Amino acid sequence: MLKKNNKIKLIKYYDFINYNLIYNNKAINRYKKDNFELSEDKSENLEKLKKSIINLKNCDLKNGANNMVFCDGNPKAKIMLVGEAPGANEDKEGLPFVGRAGMLLDKMLAAINLDRKKVYISNIINYRPPGNRKPTDKEIERYLPFITKHIEIINPKILVLLGSTAMNALIENNTVISQMRGKWIEKKFGNCKTSVIITFHPAFLMRQPAQKKMAWIDLKMIRDKKIN
Repeated sequence: MLKKNNKIKLIKYYDFINYNLIYNNKAINRYKKDNFELSEDKSENLEKLKKSIINLKNCDLKNGANNMVFCDGNPKAKIMLVGEAPGANEDKEGLPFVGRAGMLLDKMLAAINLDRKKVYISNIINYRPPGNRKPTDKEIERYLPFITKHIEIINPKILVLLGSTAMNALIENNTVISQMRGKWIEKKFGNCKTSVIITFHPAFLMRQPAQKKMAWIDLKMIRDKKIN
């Protein structure tokens, strides 16, 4: 029985490490959404937050984007993932992580028996920076109240920060991600008290595949974390 369990774990690990990406620019179609029944308060608060972002004035990012990228997944989930900012595919569909990095994120989630119906996904920035560049400190500062409120509304038990931009914005720490990943950090966002873990962004893992073994450690920590 032990050997069988070990074999299953190895299959999941190698499936994650040796993922097959389709090298094209076609976005994953996620327009077909599940209807999650939310409490009236949570639903209303999410709509208010979304409208606040849409109505933001004098924002160059907003003016240059096609769509506002708010979220994907299950608003009732106990696990929330926060990335950096939308890319070209995300800007086209209006959903986070739908390009090549999204394909890898799906494999990462599947490796620990999760999928987008069991997690909630957003970004620090809601509009695509031109040329997929990294958001500036000024842009992050402007959008920080929105993602902080977003986390408070979702109230996750586990908050997964994908990449150094999300880490630096929400943990207020300029330490390199390699020193911060793989550790649990208890933090409050408004009335939400959550366990935060930092791991590499899927786009970084595509550029640095040697770091996938470290990301796998982080994934197992998320899998093994007991949440009520």
